[in-house]
Amino acid sequence: MSLISILKKKNRKYLFTTPSHNGNLCIMHKFYQWYRNDISEVDAYNPQEALSQAEEKASQIYNTKSTHFLTNGSTSGIIASVLTCCKKGDKILIWKNSHKCHRNASILAGTEIIEYELELNKAWGVYKPINTKALELLLKENMPKAVIITSPSYEGLVSDIKSISELCKKYNTYLIVDEAHGALYPFSDNLPQSAIPYADFTVQSLHKTAGGINPTALLHCNCELSPIEALNMINTTSPSYPMLATIEANINYLNSSNGRKKIERLINNIKLIKSELKNLEFFGDDVTKINIKKEGLSGYELSDILFNKFNIEDERTNEKSTMLLTGLGTTSRMLAKLFKLKKL
Repeated sequence: MSLISILKKKNRKYLFTTPSHNGNLCIMHKFYQWYRNDISEVDAYNPQEALSQAEEKASQIYNTKSTHFLTNGSTSGIIASVLTCCKKGDKILIWKNSHKCHRNASILAGTEIIEYELELNKAWGVYKPINTKALELLLKENMPKAVIITSPSYEGLVSDIKSISELCKKYNTYLIVDEAHGALYPFSDNLPQSAIPYADFTVQSLHKTAGGINPTALLHCNCELSPIEALNMINTTSPSYPMLATIEANINYLNSSNGRKKIERLINNIKLIKSELKNLEFFGDDVTKINIKKEGLSGYELSDILFNKFNIEDERTNEKSTMLLTGLGTTSRMLAKLFKLKKL
């Protein structure tokens, strides 16, 4: 039985248990259905077994040794990964400007942090993917227990994870990939290759591009270690089963014919827009991240014009360029608005 079916099941037991709202008291009516489906670990539902089965099914879909549902974002996946493969005093390589959870995870594990820097693409104001030759020098010199790579970047630039994985194996280093912005990758051949087949741990945010609700995410493990103990240390003992059920439904949709077709429509619509907007420059490895710049305008000036004149809010801006983030919830109607940028 799936989590989804459990929440649809009509319970006939009188539950003198948590949660105390008991599915009857709804303090915020807008979330009435959420209250109705907010259950705990009671025998009447037995959601733990359903969650275990849902994660096993997800593992089969992603072809991993294990896949774990996260309701505290990719942050919890990164922390659990570091705690799983590192102990106090171990060395770990992290990017100097990485998401703060990389450093926080390293501090919690008591590791010795070694920072690496990335080269800046001055024309676009974004950092380039890590250079594998530079990485090998760092691995050879420091012999770290683990390295965290952010791929794709916020702007959709992708590192050569396959080659990086080979290097990490050569130096007995665990590879953790922050693929928070790449949750669509396993489901389309027209997007970059996912890190899942190559990394020891891969973390993906479903809410960033794959249509999930904040802050649902996934931790994929493809090594001999299990992150379960670490996850149990940092996660609540009272999880949100409605939220976990949305993860199950999200994965099922991504893996369905309809889900895959929706991804391809998104990609094709963006390609069409790029071909039409001759007045803008585009950049990046991931078509779903629309990096744009306009001659004569800084990224910040372009961002202000998009917001004030075209009612478009971007995801990320720097001095040189602006990035529009798209995902499963980006409709054809929304994308059609971008054709107005011909007037820029």
